[in-house]
Amino acid sequence: MLEESASHARPRGFGPGRIRALRERHWRVRSKAERVELTTLGMWHMTPWLLSVSWLLTPLIGGLRHRPVPLALGALLLVVGAAQCGSAGRLTRPALDQYLGRAPLPGGALRTPAVLLGAALALIVALTALDGVDSWTARLAVGAVLMAFGQPYTLLVPMAVYLRRAGALTVVLVAVLGLARPDDGAGVLGVGLTVAFAVLFALGAGRTGAWTLSVLWEAERAREVEARLAVAEERLRFGRDLHDVLGRNLSVISLKSELAVQLARRGRPEAVEQMIEVQRIAQESQREVREVVRGYRQADLTAELAGAKGVLGAAGIECAVRAEDTALPAPVQSALAWVVREAATNVLRHGDARHCAVELVTGKDHVVLTVENDGAGSAGGSGGSGLAGLRERLAAVGGTLTAAPAGEDRFRLEARVPMDGVTA
Repeated sequence: MLEESASHARPRGFGPGRIRALRERHWRVRSKAERVELTTLGMWHMTPWLLSVSWLLTPLIGGLRHRPVPLALGALLLVVGAAQCGSAGRLTRPALDQYLGRAPLPGGALRTPAVLLGAALALIVALTALDGVDSWTARLAVGAVLMAFGQPYTLLVPMAVYLRRAGALTVVLVAVLGLARPDDGAGVLGVGLTVAFAVLFALGAGRTGAWTLSVLWEAERAREVEARLAVAEERLRFGRDLHDVLGRNLSVISLKSELAVQLARRGRPEAVEQMIEVQRIAQESQREVREVVRGYRQADLTAELAGAKGVLGAAGIECAVRAEDTALPAPVQSALAWVVREAATNVLRHGDARHCAVELVTGKDHVVLTVENDGAGSAGGSGGSGLAGLRERLAAVGGTLTAAPAGEDRFRLEARVPMDGVTA
């Protein structure tokens, strides 16, 4: 159905290769936590089907008695098992959302899986009572149908509740199958062991994966909070600097202005001297504010290169920096330093890079700064405000910026400043 709707919606020339490229880009823009979650959900969706094929379908083909009633019950059991797998797939995402605290489970979501589980177990008991299936096949069938229900169910209840209910179900199954086939004590004991294995396997596959996802998302939220705190701290620093610069001067201006008003009312000539002093202090305050803003907005290229290497290295990304020892004017250094800062930030924020190379080369005609990494699409996104701001800074010194893929799974950001702009 998805392919049919896509074929109706896509324009001419939008072939399978284009669709595959879009899907790959969609995967690349996901965060690491999103990728792990998507992979985990895929494994959870496949597990019930794999177990139904290996523990239910394949054993039934060889272990089912070739009589009309067992054959009919076996076919019905396969249908119910397939419905269980589909129901488990629909329940997996809501169960994970409830476990992670995103959304509560919709009412009645467990009704259909529970009914299907009961029907599947009843069919297995009926086949066992009619001697329509051998003991080993019945044992594997019980494990398959329990896994399809238990994997999402383990995310919905506390572990102690899950284990208690699983233990009660094990006792009931062993008792019922023991009554259905009293002459097969070893087979009944094997059913109990199989149920215990299925219960623990579902607990490990479901609960462990969900716990890992919760830790990953917690780390993701902590990283976002850390970024917001860094921005807030920088704003506070800038506010403190402005307060230190302007606080005293504004107080002096206020006092001298009040003094000048009083002197002027008395006709004293010293009022002019006080206003001249006020003017001088105001001009001095303007100069100091410009210095604070200039220091806030300018960046040091050497410090940014070292900082990028340290930050990327701390994030597990191998960063190689090669910079020629060339004296550059302050505006050019500041513009290129912002390129390094923005590129390193985007590699951390958007990509999944393992290696990053930063190179600064001074040629005859240009100074070229290149940042290349193997996290395709990570260094700059898709033309956002970060790249636009860098282009404006480079345009002020006659430079240009290009950002594009550089081969398979590689991305390159290149800033180029002409030498006449450097020497100006």
